[in-house]
Amino acid sequence: MRFTPHVTVATVVEDQGRFLLVEELAGGQAVLNQPAGHLEADESLIEAALRETLEETAHHFQPSALVGIYRLPVPQKDLTYLRFAFTGTITGFDESRVLDDGILRAVWLSPETIRQHAQEGRHRSPLVWQCVSD
Repeated sequence: MRFTPHVTVATVVEDQGRFLLVEELAGGQAVLNQPAGHLEADESLIEAALRETLEETAHHFQPSALVGIYRLPVPQKDLTYLRFAFTGTITGFDESRVLDDGILRAVWLSPETIRQHAQEGRHRSPLVWQCVSD
């Protein structure tokens, strides 16, 4: 059997003690996630992080460091995700931009609120809290 992980990127953006997250629909439920998505053909990891952040939050992102590389197996779907999480700063906002389908809103939350939502099972995956913690 061939192992082919699904490569994703995420951005972990902190400003004045709050983190930029998205509320999105997944499996019919509203959940929280970092701005994140799949790496597309012919784009770099950085390009994917810039694109996903803009598409999901209407914010322009400037990366400064790699937070971490995470492996998330999903045995019930026979999938493994490989997530590259970047941190950096927001350099602008496009108020006229329409967010991606499935994205309900972009929201800035404190670590305490993010942790509370994790305990309530409102995160898309355990990587949301792990990336904030890291």
